[in-house]
This record gives sequence, C-alpha cells and structure tokens, in this order.
Amino acid sequence: MANTQGPQGNNDPAGSTQMFRAFVDDAPQSRQAAPASSSGPRVGLIVGVLAAVIVVAAVAWLALG
Repeated sequence: MANTQGPQGNNDPAGSTQMFRAFVDDAPQSRQAAPASSSGPRVGLIVGVLAAVIVVAAVAWLALG
C-alpha cells in the first residue's frame, strides 16, 4: 500500500482553510434569503399534522364507538 500523504505531495492545508473560510463567509448571505420563503412549507406542515390528528381521532372514535 502506498503512502499518499507523504511530504512530497501537493497537499496545502492552508489552501483548504482559506477555501473553508470563504465558504463560511458566503453562507450568511444565503441564510438571509431562506426565512422569507419558509412560511409556506411551515403552513403545510401544520395543516398536515392537524389532518393526521383528525384522522387518528376519527379512527379511535370509530373503534371505540
């Protein structure tokens, strides 16, 4: 098995750090746009949960009644 991470490689840890910092610096801009569009799926989730509760209650009422 060959040692691929020897000192002769072209691995630049500082370059990886710089790319990560650039990624982190860009991330807050994309997070600011997300909350404006998240109200639609949240309403759908609430409606779905309420529908599931109603169905479970109806099944329990029919089973016990």
